[in-house]
Amino acid sequence: MFSKRDLRRLLIPLIVEQLLTALMGMVDTIMVAKVGPAAVSAVSLVDTINLLMIYVLSALATGGTIVCAQYIGRKDAQSANHAARQVVLVVSVVAVVLTAGCLIFRKSLLQLIFGGVEERIMTASLQYFLFTAMSYPFIGLFGASSALCRAEGNSKTPMLVSAVANGINIAGNAVLIFVFDMGVSGAAIATLASRVFSAAVMLVLQRRPGCLIQLDHLLQIRPDRGMIRLILRIGIPAGFENGLFQFGKLAVQSTVSTLSTTAISAQAMVAMLEGATSMPSLAVGLGLMTIAGQCMGAGKLDQTKYYTKKLCGLSQVLIVISTALMVAVTLPVAKIGGMSPEATKIMWDMSVLICIVKSLIWVPAFTIPNAMRASGDVKFCAIVSSVTMWLFRVVMTWILCRHLGFGVLGVWLGWFADWLARMVIFLWRWFSGRWTNHHVLD
Repeated sequence: MFSKRDLRRLLIPLIVEQLLTALMGMVDTIMVAKVGPAAVSAVSLVDTINLLMIYVLSALATGGTIVCAQYIGRKDAQSANHAARQVVLVVSVVAVVLTAGCLIFRKSLLQLIFGGVEERIMTASLQYFLFTAMSYPFIGLFGASSALCRAEGNSKTPMLVSAVANGINIAGNAVLIFVFDMGVSGAAIATLASRVFSAAVMLVLQRRPGCLIQLDHLLQIRPDRGMIRLILRIGIPAGFENGLFQFGKLAVQSTVSTLSTTAISAQAMVAMLEGATSMPSLAVGLGLMTIAGQCMGAGKLDQTKYYTKKLCGLSQVLIVISTALMVAVTLPVAKIGGMSPEATKIMWDMSVLICIVKSLIWVPAFTIPNAMRASGDVKFCAIVSSVTMWLFRVVMTWILCRHLGFGVLGVWLGWFADWLARMVIFLWRWFSGRWTNHHVLD
């Protein structure tokens, strides 16, 4: 169903977009690090909450992507357009509710999760959270419109918009942090401005006549309960999975927050670098979701299996390359970020360990499930991911860090155990063929 040219047109912009996002995120973190360790810790702590909200919104967009991709595979453009408009409606409503809740309970939420942190970190966290919470509706709209673009095979447009938006974020940081000395508030305002820009531009571009899926007359959208139920049937399990995943990370972050400021800042930098290594393979996973969705919509199971194996091989190559680069840049990043010798040693030790383990077990744990989700096997994936997350990342990390004194190493041992458990279970599910018994469209 997909020529080599089709695959390149879909995957290369996705990979470039994810790499640019990772690069800009690294630069962003390094720029904030110049303000001091407390600023790095504050941004790291608040971003765990922000990521929870982003993952929930992304899950809803994922549900829409799968539904639209399957309609496109069936050559039913009208239904794909109708589903896309309902996705935008649902994401917008949920994003506004999340923003209102976070703004109203901002201080209580931070005190509940990170009450044990130093006062200067809490103050900076409150400042950063105020502006980043305002960006949730724009994150939702950009994520939804980008996902819908990818559902029809157009990943170039989101890439270009994301690249410009990240440039705006970095430029804003430079001006607001270093010229106006606004600290974490300046970083948050720059982030908000970039997200407003990206959402507005994507919505305008999605109205072009050449788009298979067009998002025009948005104010005239009315709820379609049947279509919303179909989207939520995919989106809710994905949102449940992503939500529990991020809640687990919050629980882990709560454990990390009891460590020293040096350990917190080192963990923040290592987590940032490790997250960057996942970006290219995550991009391949997003592409696989589109490809598998269209193949399953067209009733071509053999094509789904073929492209899953092909893209998993590509994902493995990218993981090996990216983790090797992580090791190569760890010491320069630590130096540029002004990390102490103790924090630098922690970063180096963790980077080498992550490089070895991640190269061996990450792809089967995270790339293969995207094909199963695209086929409709979302509940199983959600249950497995949630259980392994809480059993290993949360409980195991809590025991290793708080009771056995493993420090930052305990965090990563918990993560490795989670990856290994997922790999074993998802490989079993794939080879058993049980994932093929599920369907998205009747």
